[in-house]
Amino acid sequence: MKAARVAWRRLEPVHGMIYFVPEAHDRYAALGLKDRAGYFASRSAPFGRASAELVIATFYNFHPDLVRRAVPAAWDVTTPDKILDARREAAAAALRRAGIHEQPTMTETLALARRAAEAACEHPHGRPLFAAHATLPWPDEPIEQLWHAQTLLREFRGDGHVATLLTEGIGPLEALVLHAASGTVPPVFLKVSRAWPEQEWAAAEQRLRERGLVEGEELSDQGRALRKHVEDRTDELALPAYAALGADGCERLAEISRPLGRAVVDQGLLNLG
Repeated sequence: MKAARVAWRRLEPVHGMIYFVPEAHDRYAALGLKDRAGYFASRSAPFGRASAELVIATFYNFHPDLVRRAVPAAWDVTTPDKILDARREAAAAALRRAGIHEQPTMTETLALARRAAEAACEHPHGRPLFAAHATLPWPDEPIEQLWHAQTLLREFRGDGHVATLLTEGIGPLEALVLHAASGTVPPVFLKVSRAWPEQEWAAAEQRLRERGLVEGEELSDQGRALRKHVEDRTDELALPAYAALGADGCERLAEISRPLGRAVVDQGLLNLG
């Protein structure tokens, strides 16, 4: 399980950069999508003309009003197919800028990541956002195939994470507060990016204090134990994808994908600015 998690984390920048790179923002703007609409529309486009409620449910931790300002208004200015094309083209352009296609382990990384992603496609049950992405055709270009493979693995894992949060009675805002209380992400970033008002954030903090999960603004021992359980369970739910590689395959993917993920970070593709 540990090797599978390491493999996912090391290759995740290859997917995650799509939310920050100008190649994506510029293409969405050319389609008429302003501000955060590009993010919500591009990630939900595999559903077709998704409703705000569907996006709220599957993305999980964004304030509903933020989503409703972007969806379904996005479908009035462009189409899901055009957005999907723009997203795929942006991913390829950004990854080429990072030199991913020139990495000597690119071909082997793609082969392993695609095998895991195709194994995940055999387990769509209860994973709506992943299942929607799984209906998309595989691109022709290797660099686009790698991005698509890691996108599938990310959404597969993400749906499992949401299921775990629900099982543990952790709502969207509570999940963010626990994340902030862990000290890994500044609370201000989560508040602004997910658009939760200060009053609602404070109320969620109080609910978690009453559950014994937060002390002051930090996790309690109970809170740390719960957070670890959620992460461990999320890892377990992601295993159907990585089981296709076996332990040795996961370790190999973790090893050879590191330079690719590192290239994304070193080229600044994850910079918020």
